Amino acid sequence: MSPRHVVVLVGPTASGKTAVAVAASARVPLEVVSADSRQLRAEMLIGTAAPDEAELAAVPHHLVSTVLPGAPWSLPDWLREAREAIEGAWARDRLPLVVGGTGQYVWALLDGWDVPEVPPDEAVRANLETYAEEHGAAALHARLAAVDAASAERIDPMNVRRVIRAMEIVEVTGKPVPPLTPRDPGFTWAVVGLRWPREALHARADARVEAMFAAGLVEETRGVVERHGRGYPALDSIGYREALAVLDGECDTAEAVRRTKIATHRLIRMQATWFRDDDPRIEWVDGSNLAAAVDAIERAARGPVG
Repeated sequence: MSPRHVVVLVGPTASGKTAVAVAASARVPLEVVSADSRQLRAEMLIGTAAPDEAELAAVPHHLVSTVLPGAPWSLPDWLREAREAIEGAWARDRLPLVVGGTGQYVWALLDGWDVPEVPPDEAVRANLETYAEEHGAAALHARLAAVDAASAERIDPMNVRRVIRAMEIVEVTGKPVPPLTPRDPGFTWAVVGLRWPREALHARADARVEAMFAAGLVEETRGVVERHGRGYPALDSIGYREALAVLDGECDTAEAVRRTKIATHRLIRMQATWFRDDDPRIEWVDGSNLAAAVDAIERAARGPVG
């Protein structure tokens, strides 16, 4: 195992990343560092498909269920905590295996992004959220393009949360978001990706959505609201947004399941823009072949690629 080396396991939602990581831990001494912006939220286990108790017991996990649902959290927070977890794994002579589908987290880590640590400004954020609700996501994105064309170009107009964050940085600092120029992250790395045919992946995602609602996603959402209230981004994420609609009487469970499936398919398409099939930095393997995926991680652990 190469020193100061990181292996990353990526793939869209429902591609089986956790199962591969657990299986790989039987062959490689590793610790998982989650790169999932939703699974880091405590008390939101069902809707985020967080690792279960058996999976957590099989291999050490970091950045899973560590932040309360309504607590502020940003990319700089994740980078700081992820780098600390990686250093800890090396100190214990274990391979840090970064696992997740949040592309911004993954490439920010590997490309050594220097992300401005601008704390959330709730007043600015509330005004931008109101503007998006009244005028639509496209209008908000156009506002961003007028003041920070580079950020607007790289952010999906429908990703309102990221558009708001960029606008927030601009409004607080009075300057565009600094260019995210790749730098040496201080370690070598290799990326393994799980590839599925789109129809098969959608079928897996649909089955997961049905299982989430059957397992009590609506009840989990009710508990989170009772303990922490509303009005924070985690509750507007896929599955929880639709479960809230059930609680509010806006739709029944069947319709919530349908909406969640559609939103999940959209997420899969968005994730594909971060992890492209033709990206030479990623070694793609058949997601349905667990043994091949574990072999790829074991190879990647032996030496640097990046």
